[in-house]
Amino acid sequence: MSADTKKRVAYFYDAEIGNFYYAPGHPMKPHRIRMCHNLLLNYRVYEKMDVFRPQPASEREMTKFHSDDYISFLKMITPQNMHDHIKQLQRFNVGEDCPVFDGLYEFCQLSTGGSIGGAVKLNMGKADVAVNWAGGLHHAKKCEASGFCYANDIVLAILELLKVHQRVLYIDIDIHHGDGVEEAFFTTDRVMTVSFHKYGEYFPGTGDTKDVGAKGGKYYAVNFPLRDGIDDESYASIFRPILGKIMEQYQPGAIVMQCGADSLVGDRLGSFNLSIKGHGKCVEFMKTFNIPLLILGGGGYTIRNVARCWAYETAVALDEQLRNELPYNDYYEYFAPDHHLHISPSNMENLNTPDYLARIKERILDNLRHQPSAPGLQIGGSAETARVDSKEEDVDEKEGDGDKDPKEAKSTEPGDTNKDHKNNGETKDKVKEEEKEEGKEEEEKQEKEEMEVDEEEGAKIKEEDKEEGGKEEGGDDTVRDLINGMPKSGKFVVKKDAGASGGEGNSKLLQNHLQKVAGKTASSSQQQQLREQQNKDANLGGP
Repeated sequence: MSADTKKRVAYFYDAEIGNFYYAPGHPMKPHRIRMCHNLLLNYRVYEKMDVFRPQPASEREMTKFHSDDYISFLKMITPQNMHDHIKQLQRFNVGEDCPVFDGLYEFCQLSTGGSIGGAVKLNMGKADVAVNWAGGLHHAKKCEASGFCYANDIVLAILELLKVHQRVLYIDIDIHHGDGVEEAFFTTDRVMTVSFHKYGEYFPGTGDTKDVGAKGGKYYAVNFPLRDGIDDESYASIFRPILGKIMEQYQPGAIVMQCGADSLVGDRLGSFNLSIKGHGKCVEFMKTFNIPLLILGGGGYTIRNVARCWAYETAVALDEQLRNELPYNDYYEYFAPDHHLHISPSNMENLNTPDYLARIKERILDNLRHQPSAPGLQIGGSAETARVDSKEEDVDEKEGDGDKDPKEAKSTEPGDTNKDHKNNGETKDKVKEEEKEEGKEEEEKQEKEEMEVDEEEGAKIKEEDKEEGGKEEGGDDTVRDLINGMPKSGKFVVKKDAGASGGEGNSKLLQNHLQKVAGKTASSSQQQQLREQQNKDANLGGP
C-alpha cells in the first residue's frame, strides 16, 4: 500500500498504566499494556504514528455518564480506608471482582482520558484512527463497577463523538458481552451496539439475540451469542456480512471498536479459538470503510498473547507488516519458547455449527430490516469538541457559542458524510411545518392518538424491563437525555442521580470464571512488594 493512502494514527499511552496492580492472583493485569507498548517500541512502529500521553479525565468529564456519588466514591476510596465504607463498597459493587487498589481513581482517569482524547482527535480531523489499549472497559455501569471495570471509557468516548457525528457504531469482539455500553444506549438510535460474545452460563449472562433495544433504540442493539471453540473461518463468516449490512444501512459517522483479546485461543478465562490474525481481520475489515475509527482494548488474561495481539492490530491500523520473529524487548522471556508474534489455533471442537451460525445470522439480518436507512437526528447544539481543561473552564461558553441559534448550530454541524442525510432531514421538517400551517386538524388529532399509543407501548416496555431484570432505567434515561438534550454551548447536560443499584446479580457468574481471586486487598506495602516482583511472576502470562 502506498504511503499516501495510509491512515493517520493517534496512539495514546501513559507509562504509569503498567504500575497499577489489582490484587494478588487477580487475572486483570494492566502490565499487559506496558508489554504491548514495549513490543511496538522494539518493532519501531511508534515512529510511524503520533504518540500522545493522555490527559487524565476530570471528575466533570466522567460524570457526563457516571453518577456524581459513584465517581466521588472512586476518588475517595483507598485500601487504607475501605473498611470504614463497607456499605458503599456493597452499593457500588466494589470488593472482590473489582477490588480497591492503590491508585484506583488515577487508573480510571488514565484509561478514560485516553479514550476521550482519541475521540477528540477524530472529531477534529487530526487522525483517521485513534488507539487506546488502556481503554475498552465495557462492563462498568452508571452507578457501579462490574467485571473488572470501574469507569466506562467507551460510553464517555462515544458521547464525545456524538458532538460531531450523527450516528456512532460500537463493535465489541471481546468474548464477554458488552453489557455496559449496550445498556447505556439501549433507548437511542444514535448509537448502534454490536457484540459477538459467548452466551449462556457465562459472565455477564446477557446478550441474547432477543435483546434488540427499546423505545427509540429498538433494533439498534445487535447481539450474536456464540458457543465454545469458534475459529477464524467461522468468525469471519458472520462478522463480515453482518457488519457489511450494518455499514450499508446505518451509515455511521464514526466507529468505536472494543478489541478484547480474551477471545483468542488459549486465554486464561476464554474458550474461543481465534488466532491473532483472525482477531485482527475484524479491525482490518472495519478500517476499509474509511470512517473515523477508535480502537480500544478490553479483556485478555493470557497477557503474553494480549501484548502480541494488540501490537499486531496497531500495525494493522498503520498498514504495516510485522515480522513473525519478535524483536528483543524488555519482556522477551515472557514469549518463550518460540518468541514469535503469531500463535496457532488449537484442535478444540468448534461447537458453532454452520447451521447454528446461519440461523442466528439470518435472525439478525431480519431484525436489521426493521431499521430505517440512516435514522434521523434532532439536536440543538453545536459540534464543539474541545475538552475541558485542567481548571474545568467551559471553553464554549467563554467563546460565546451558547448564544448561537439552535438552527444555525445545526446547519453548521461538521461531518461531510452526514450532509446529505442532514439536508434530507431539514427538507422533511419544512414539509411538516407547511402542513401544520395549513391547519390540518385531522392530522393533528391522528398525531395525538399516535403519541398516546407510543406512551402506552413505552410504559409496557418499561414494565417488561423491570419484570425481566433488564437494563438499569436510570442509566438508560440519563444517556438518552444527554444525547437528545445538548444545550447551545455544545456541552452535555449532566443529569445527576444519587441512586445506585446493588452489586449482586452477575457477580456469581464472574466468580465462576476466576480460579483464584483474593478475598481481601493487599496492604499498600504488600502491593509494592508484589509490583517489584511482577516481572518475575510466573503466572503473569497465564497457565
